[in-house]
Amino acid sequence: MPPKPRPHGRAKPPAPGKGAGDKRLLVGLAAAGLAVLVAVGIGIAVAFGGSSNADAASALQAAGCTLTTKPALRGVHSVTTPTGTSPLWNTNPPTSGPHYEIPAIWGAYTQPLNLAQLVHNLEHGGIYILYGPRVPDSTVAQLRSFYDDHTRGTILAPLPSLGNRIALGAWTTESASDPTNGTAHLAKCSAFGQDAFAAFFDEFQFRGPERFPANTLLPGRN
Repeated sequence: MPPKPRPHGRAKPPAPGKGAGDKRLLVGLAAAGLAVLVAVGIGIAVAFGGSSNADAASALQAAGCTLTTKPALRGVHSVTTPTGTSPLWNTNPPTSGPHYEIPAIWGAYTQPLNLAQLVHNLEHGGIYILYGPRVPDSTVAQLRSFYDDHTRGTILAPLPSLGNRIALGAWTTESASDPTNGTAHLAKCSAFGQDAFAAFFDEFQFRGPERFPANTLLPGRN
């Protein structure tokens, strides 16, 4: 007698023990895939500075700092002497706009520098850390330690007009191919905050209207 046809829509039952093994295999593969995704995510976060890239303002606010952003002024070499200034500067200290044709040498200083030169450093993608004469020596030591970990494209120097405050300055553009449309960033803090300063650097450094390679912005060079 021929075998009876199997009803449509009913799956053939698995062989004893086979279904459980397949299930364990699928669970293992899913776990492995999740581990890969987590590892990739961690790698991306490390490579691009973690969440601080999108949260500098929050980190600075949490540290008691103020962050001012202004449309960047056009960068021209219209300040004719190193000690000169420009009436067009729209932040104090300046963070974009007219400047002297030769930037300051990258490094850490114990004497004030010319602001017209520092603006040129920002145009190249650098950041300055400036501090007033009433900032405690212990805080200046913290700033120097932070600088030592961020020497490329960074200038550390005193600025008498800041009093008891610290200033971080940067000049950024969305694209290196559009250097005329940018933003000037100025943070002022009453104390050093590791996370806040790191967030500022992660988000704004090496994004100037003139994108000089980071490995060329070395201490002792300009």
